[in-house]
Amino acid sequence: MDVGHSPQINQLTRKCYPYPLLRNVHKCLPPPTSTSPETVSITLYTEGDFTYFHYSCDDFKDNGWGCAYRTLQSVCSWIACKRNSIECESTIPSIKEIQQTLVEVGDKTSEFVGSHEWIGAIEVFYVLDMLYDVVCKIIHIAYHEDLKRYASVLKKYFEDYGGLVMMGGDKDAGSKGVAGIHICGNQVYLLVIDPHFVGKLNSAEELVERGYIRWQHTSEFVDSSFYNLCLPQLK
Repeated sequence: MDVGHSPQINQLTRKCYPYPLLRNVHKCLPPPTSTSPETVSITLYTEGDFTYFHYSCDDFKDNGWGCAYRTLQSVCSWIACKRNSIECESTIPSIKEIQQTLVEVGDKTSEFVGSHEWIGAIEVFYVLDMLYDVVCKIIHIAYHEDLKRYASVLKKYFEDYGGLVMMGGDKDAGSKGVAGIHICGNQVYLLVIDPHFVGKLNSAEELVERGYIRWQHTSEFVDSSFYNLCLPQLK
């Protein structure tokens, strides 16, 4: 589908951000260093471009509740860039427009618009389907120790689609993006794109230094939390 002819996209207001948002922040972080050099490893990343959206990046104060919206905006930018939109950032839905979309599809009532209510992987799927006509695969992982079991699924996803994955949980309530996977023997790391940064960014290196862009071992995720992954199916 040509995003330029989508009536849903055309209904979005044009955006102007207070400072330039960073693109492709995941490319500045090399894969983890193996403690066993003889072990074969593989590293796969999100392919194509995406913009890093984070708390208050558009002067809208969503600190403490808007992380999934910001990750969704980053995923939207990946789709827009994949479809060669020349205005990737200016046509990304605002938080209010995301909420309005969820009301339109019947997932939320009208009181949802303007609220601070969190969203998760299912809502991300609804918005991507409605605005971009992109279907998603939802993976439910009951326990954090099962993340390693899904390494082959994520590996195949990055090989086949090279997308940006949205990750949400319950006890781990901090939604995040996943822009890569590193597998070395039986060790698995996910490249986390954390939207919780507040303030003006000067470089992607600043995000790495402060831990907002990081390789996270599967054992480091919250052990009492389930996780839902939303995988956009766009080649």
